[in-house]
Amino acid sequence: MCLATARARIATNRFATEAEDMSLKGKTLFISGGSRGIGLAIALRAARDGANVTIAAKTAEPHPKLPGTIYTAAQEIEQAGGKALPMLCDIREEGQVAEAVARTVEKFGGIDICINNASAIQLTGTLETDMKRYDLMHQINTRGTFLVSKMCIPHLKLADNPHILNLAPPLDMKAKWFKNHVAYTMAKFGMSMCTLGMSAEFARDGIAVNSLWPISTIDTAAVRNLLGGATVAAMSRSPDIMADAAHAILLRPSREATGNFYIDEEVLRAEGVSDFSIYAPDATGPLAGDFFVPDEVFANSKTNVKNIY
Repeated sequence: MCLATARARIATNRFATEAEDMSLKGKTLFISGGSRGIGLAIALRAARDGANVTIAAKTAEPHPKLPGTIYTAAQEIEQAGGKALPMLCDIREEGQVAEAVARTVEKFGGIDICINNASAIQLTGTLETDMKRYDLMHQINTRGTFLVSKMCIPHLKLADNPHILNLAPPLDMKAKWFKNHVAYTMAKFGMSMCTLGMSAEFARDGIAVNSLWPISTIDTAAVRNLLGGATVAAMSRSPDIMADAAHAILLRPSREATGNFYIDEEVLRAEGVSDFSIYAPDATGPLAGDFFVPDEVFANSKTNVKNIY
């Protein structure tokens, strides 16, 4: 059963007002780094509901190796049925984030959802990691998530059912996740620690703060350019699975669903999805398991996932 079918069956058994709660129509999302990949997929899923989306990212001009800009993303969002605000924004710069948030509130009247999607990656050991790249990963991943959340929270406090969703892994503190790329792991787990801390800090305000991470690799530019190329891409799911899982999380009551480290497949199975073939229609063998997924998640999954890391 696909996600749309599962939700349709649920909706037919509820009153119309309850069915409306299953939509992000009229909600405003602030998404960092959403010009491509998972961030854009989340934006487009929300746009199909009629949401407002700010794309706060650095890509204003086409990149020779990477698809999409903030302007092409905004065009896709509008075509999908949403309203878009493209904002040229380096989340390392406090003033630029403040301006992007202010412009969002001015245009759409507030912020309901903050998606911390922007991330930098380099899978090198300690001696091979130059400090410029170390600083970049920590400034974008950990500091950027903290800063964007900090700027959005005053507006989230005024929202109905406010959410922060960090695209960050469970805090699985095993040495295997650190030994080959400690700098990246520290930076990525910094995003997860924002989830852990802020979910408790803002629980009284009713702001949900959660993390979402895929059980399998996702076919993005990062996978194709840095993490195995076409071979791993063929063993990966599309970004749509993360978009559908994020959509399901963002519809949950913020006072009840917070402080969680969600795995995409587990979220969708809880929604009634059992057929995941749509997310990897061309896969002929096992999927590639992603970084940072705890062993017990693989053990409990009904999907054939090969742990390649």
